[in-house]
Amino acid sequence: MKNYILILMTAVLLLSCKAKTATNNPIGTDNAIAANATFFNKIKEKSNFQQLKINSRVSIENGTFIPTLDATIYIENGQKVWMNMIAIFLNVGRGIATPEGIKGYEKWNKTYIESDFSYLNKLLNVNFIDYSSLQNLLLGKTFIPINEKDFLVTKNAQGYRLISSKNLTFTNNGQVSEYSVAMDFSNDFNLMQVNLVDKNKTNELEISYLNWTGFEEMMLPKNVKIIIKGTKTSQILLENTRFESSKMDTPYSVPNNYTKTEIR
Repeated sequence: MKNYILILMTAVLLLSCKAKTATNNPIGTDNAIAANATFFNKIKEKSNFQQLKINSRVSIENGTFIPTLDATIYIENGQKVWMNMIAIFLNVGRGIATPEGIKGYEKWNKTYIESDFSYLNKLLNVNFIDYSSLQNLLLGKTFIPINEKDFLVTKNAQGYRLISSKNLTFTNNGQVSEYSVAMDFSNDFNLMQVNLVDKNKTNELEISYLNWTGFEEMMLPKNVKIIIKGTKTSQILLENTRFESSKMDTPYSVPNNYTKTEIR
């Protein structure tokens, strides 16, 4: 359970370069789209809400017993992501992400972490992870840098498929990583699935966003599923049970007797 808060807040980010899984391609015949402007404008639209509170149940399967957690996730658009987690009626940890970095502590091992986004980029050997990409990932919005000339868009019965026409290259501390990317969108431009493959290490991540629902003036996924296969298979499920737009307090302070640790 060690380092649980950071793992949950950045699970997709931390695991995306260390996983392998199968891809479920949309059924039907893909047809290339001649005019892509509308599609790319839609999938890159910025969020315009002020604050959002999400009640969520988090389940993790990784070969060891981890109880289902009840999480409260509070997002102030462009400012912070705050998370509080409870297991069996006990508060087990808390975390907060801001444009400056990520902090979190967990009560089982009495440990805490502090990390800026350059540390996450170092872990991932990429250079695009920042607060904005983390917030977009949680909300089911496009979180990978998209340059139209690097992707091919096709249309099928289920919606749209976006595939990288060449490997995306990221350099961190002199180390170069290459990824192929495939993303599926519904006919309403909701993100349905992301598949990210490390071409040099045979690592792969699949994220599925399911059961989209309207809340005020935006669309949000009620279910997020992450399947990972590397040296072992892991699965993370988030069931978002309630959305609210009310403002709330986000206290965060590390108890004095906690020990600072690092994610490895």
